[in-house]
Amino acid sequence: MPVSLRDDDLALEPTSGSDEFTGFAIVLGGERLGTVALRREGPGTASIRWNSRIEKPFVVARALRLAVAHAFDALDVGRVEVRLSTDDTRDVRAASIAGLRREGIVRRPGDGADDVLMARLVDDPPADTREGFIAILNAGLPTKRIISQGLVRDERGRVLLCELTYKQEWDLPGGVIEVGEAPSVGLVRELEEELGTTVEVRDLLTVNWLPAWRGWDDACIFLFDLGVVDSTITDGMTLQPTEIKAVHWCDPADVRDRATDAAIELLEAVDAGSLPVYREAPKQPE
Repeated sequence: MPVSLRDDDLALEPTSGSDEFTGFAIVLGGERLGTVALRREGPGTASIRWNSRIEKPFVVARALRLAVAHAFDALDVGRVEVRLSTDDTRDVRAASIAGLRREGIVRRPGDGADDVLMARLVDDPPADTREGFIAILNAGLPTKRIISQGLVRDERGRVLLCELTYKQEWDLPGGVIEVGEAPSVGLVRELEEELGTTVEVRDLLTVNWLPAWRGWDDACIFLFDLGVVDSTITDGMTLQPTEIKAVHWCDPADVRDRATDAAIELLEAVDAGSLPVYREAPKQPE
């Protein structure tokens, strides 16, 4: 039978439970306000679940910290995890305060909300330390998709566009930047991988925010100037066949006829000379 666990005026009192669950009543100031339970899920892993009438996530987090510590000490596990509805912001916040990190989204069929998977490992730094606090924030803070693209022209002023394997419209050369990668470095890497050419990144022309479109999440495009090159440079390019069908030098009419709506709007702004350091692209038709 588990023992009572205490944090000042908050206690976890053992309940009768079952062979499957290790259960506690959450008692605050002598009043029973909910329950929390642990279940061994396999070698080294336990799950945690709770239900309480406590409104304040910081108070719930105190109970969860006690239960998680008990799982590590008494159940001899190295991982405690939970799945919470993405709609349940209060419990997600309480779990985060207690030191459980977001690890991903578990999809659900139908129209219901998906689950967020959160977990804490026995060797994670304490949540109330600088290292633990930063790790929890890094796991839970929103991220923004970054795309780097290059504007390169030939001696006739035409723009280089890529014909892609995964969409009908043509787009500027470039791609999605990896985690921890500088946008300018990522652009050089993308063009080396996809076009087999090494470029010199010049000035940043603009940061162009794109709203969500055709199932893609929103993103920020870093548009860099790649200068003017001889049009014959494309003759020596080695295209990555899984992504690039061909490359084309395009005049304004070709751009309007072939490019993505976002690229058309952006290049027209470039040609008009109305390009601020930061801009927000209009919502494009689906």
